[in-house]
Amino acid sequence: MRIERRSYQTTDEHFSADMPPSLQRIFLARGVSSSQELDYRLPLLLRPEPLFGVQAAASILADAIMGEQKILIVGDFDADGATSTSLGILALEAMGAIAPDYLVPNRFEFGYGLTPEIVEVAKEKQPDVLVTVDNGIASLDGVRAAKSYGMKVVVTDHHLPGDELPEADAIVNPNHPACGFDSKNLAGVGVIFYVMSALRAELKRRNWFEDQHIPEPKMADYLDLVALGTVADVVSLDTNNRILVQQGIKRIQAGLARPGILALLEIGRRDYSRLKASDLGFVVGPRLNAAGRLDDMSVGIECLLTLHPHQAKQYAQQLDQFNRERKAIESDMKDQAEEVLSSLLDEDQDMPNGMCFYDPDWHQGVIGILASRMKEKCHRPVIAFARVGDDELKGSARSIAGVHIRDALDLLAKRYPQLLSKFGGHAMAAGMSIKESHYDAFRLAFDAIISDWVTPEQLEATVWTDGPLAPEDFSLSFAEQVRLSGPWGQAFPEPCFDGVFEVLQQRLVGEKHLKLMVREPQSGLLLDAICFFVDLEKWPNESCAKIRLVYKLDINEFRGQKNLQLMVDYLEVA
Repeated sequence: MRIERRSYQTTDEHFSADMPPSLQRIFLARGVSSSQELDYRLPLLLRPEPLFGVQAAASILADAIMGEQKILIVGDFDADGATSTSLGILALEAMGAIAPDYLVPNRFEFGYGLTPEIVEVAKEKQPDVLVTVDNGIASLDGVRAAKSYGMKVVVTDHHLPGDELPEADAIVNPNHPACGFDSKNLAGVGVIFYVMSALRAELKRRNWFEDQHIPEPKMADYLDLVALGTVADVVSLDTNNRILVQQGIKRIQAGLARPGILALLEIGRRDYSRLKASDLGFVVGPRLNAAGRLDDMSVGIECLLTLHPHQAKQYAQQLDQFNRERKAIESDMKDQAEEVLSSLLDEDQDMPNGMCFYDPDWHQGVIGILASRMKEKCHRPVIAFARVGDDELKGSARSIAGVHIRDALDLLAKRYPQLLSKFGGHAMAAGMSIKESHYDAFRLAFDAIISDWVTPEQLEATVWTDGPLAPEDFSLSFAEQVRLSGPWGQAFPEPCFDGVFEVLQQRLVGEKHLKLMVREPQSGLLLDAICFFVDLEKWPNESCAKIRLVYKLDINEFRGQKNLQLMVDYLEVA
């Protein structure tokens, strides 16, 4: 493990005079050089007009609403898909659409996206307009099938397009080759938010709201869903996404969120008034995702759609139970994958640069999480596979910095066209299907592709920090300032510091977690610290007098008392 400190430029920065130097350094290391870039007011959001296809989509949907046509949303079975679907339904209803409906493919029956098979199911609902959310850019056959039945098709997606685009009536995707939208990092829920914003403007231009005596909906009312989907899908928090997330978080903190979001926070033991972006990613998102992984994402969507707190609580309890089951399944699968990894090391074999794991009994809804866990352990691009048919495997890939996993799969498909049945995704995550009989050949081909791309330095796990904290910054006020300076997330990481401390006490809590009391050497300040899921073969270590910690600042509240606490990401004997 290598500890690296983030570098930053110190020229021409323009921060407010009351911002502590340590906080200025944090922002500089993230490419922010002025307080203006940290202004997250709603009027500073990018306008929808530069988003390619958004006006065409708005016109189709406005015609459908005014013509009392049937609109059907086809979603995806993750948190981004659930929030996208919910936002689309709610906004369409508010704008006067007649009974808009949704359909989310069950991953165990239909797989991902707008397939011809799911179009057959959609046809039974007799839609005039079919709208995809968080999928569709790779659905060439599905769009063709929908068009053959006379449906108009609007594709809204954020995944990277392939060489060929579907023949939809409108495509809205910031990654469309002709799109000039400045933020390429919108989540699926961000894309449909912009489409609905353009639709509202189009209906207003046509005097629809005035003529029908419909109150013009406020798009800000949907930002709780946008924030949740954006954080849960782990897209990069560029400036525009930070505005969307921060505004959504403010609504949740004020208690103005959907009852389902508040219920999921309650069951995850989070105070909505002190919500952080990470709570959406680690508390709400996994519970929503669990529905799509183990059962049917409609449970998650209904949780987000309901207006009734009691019903929302029932849905949240059901989602929480799914998440508990998911954790148990994941734990068993992870143990099996680690046995495979250990056998490689025991036999003194070189670890492949591109890792594949497969067991015929693995649950296809959990392989994405397994791939993430094994990537963290191996620090290599990882694909986990599960059996989904007689000779079909479904794979979920997770990558490391510097390896664009979808591009790697695209190259593999071109070099070995017989090995990949289909694939799609983006830089850090992707999905695919292969024949089980091709698994060994695929495994070797994937390793060869990755070996051509990576350097030894990329395969060494690195912990990035913002350096040491000044003694005066070990304070509740600075910790609160850091918390309020978010949202923190992908490509805009929460501040993390490193330093050497004297160890005064150490003990295990909850069997797997190390609780420490340490002394900051310059100030003599005593600090509580905790590291979750430590290596029990190494810790506690009673011979350790000095310890190097990589940590985040946290405020621990107990019985009305607030204390500074270090949340340890990495530790080693100093």
